[in-house]
Amino acid sequence: MIPYDFEYYRPTTAMEAVRMFSALDGQGKSPHYYAGGTEIITLGRLNIVRTGAVIDIKGIRECQALEFAQDELVLGAGLTLTKLEDANPFPLLSKTASEVADRTARNQITLGGNLCGQIFYREATLPFLLTDSRVAIAGTNGTRQLSIHDVFNGPPRLSKGEILLNLTTSRASLALPHVSVKIRKQWKTGYPLITAAAVRMEDRIRVAFSGLCPFPFRSFAMEEALNERTFLAETRIERAILRLPAPILNDSEGSPEYRLFVLRNLLADILSEMEGD
Repeated sequence: MIPYDFEYYRPTTAMEAVRMFSALDGQGKSPHYYAGGTEIITLGRLNIVRTGAVIDIKGIRECQALEFAQDELVLGAGLTLTKLEDANPFPLLSKTASEVADRTARNQITLGGNLCGQIFYREATLPFLLTDSRVAIAGTNGTRQLSIHDVFNGPPRLSKGEILLNLTTSRASLALPHVSVKIRKQWKTGYPLITAAAVRMEDRIRVAFSGLCPFPFRSFAMEEALNERTFLAETRIERAILRLPAPILNDSEGSPEYRLFVLRNLLADILSEMEGD
């Protein structure tokens, strides 16, 4: 049970939700957008999240999109991970999302909740980073389309009151050769030590990670090192590690030294599978 009361609102359009957020924030109610609610409930019980109002975005049409528009796949931020996994329009996303928590939790966890949440793993971000997807975001100045790298490559860069509506990925990217690996220190549904995803496009490997640094990321500098095939694989891996975008995490899941050990083995496996050696 959440140890405080809050107001509940369910707008039907993105702009109604944005205006509602602004009004409630002005009243000092610290509003939160809500779709699956798992993080609000989990962190609310611990008093880490405290809100006087939640704004349910499930009634916003753009947040429920699951469709092909011409040569692009559009996925709404309000879709649950289970629905995405079962529909399977984006195989790499299905594989990565299927490793988040357990199926009961994934029945409630939404795509937008995973990408925008305070729990920093945000593993569903990785397939979209690898395919250079675009995001639609609603704010006080209307709706805008941005590259996912401008918003979710690293800590989320959403302004206060903005809503992630959906993500758009080219159809051609959906069938790329890919791999997704989640390494856990503990039980089968525990938090990841490291999650890695990779695709091969035009004979080049792209890689993205979660759990390695305090945010999910795709590093173009690391990819440059990994794709320098004039060097042996071991050398390419060491050169890539030198280009990490932030210090390696040190927490209860694992030390930086242990994560580095796991990373070296993960990258060796990815290179072997993606290059067919």
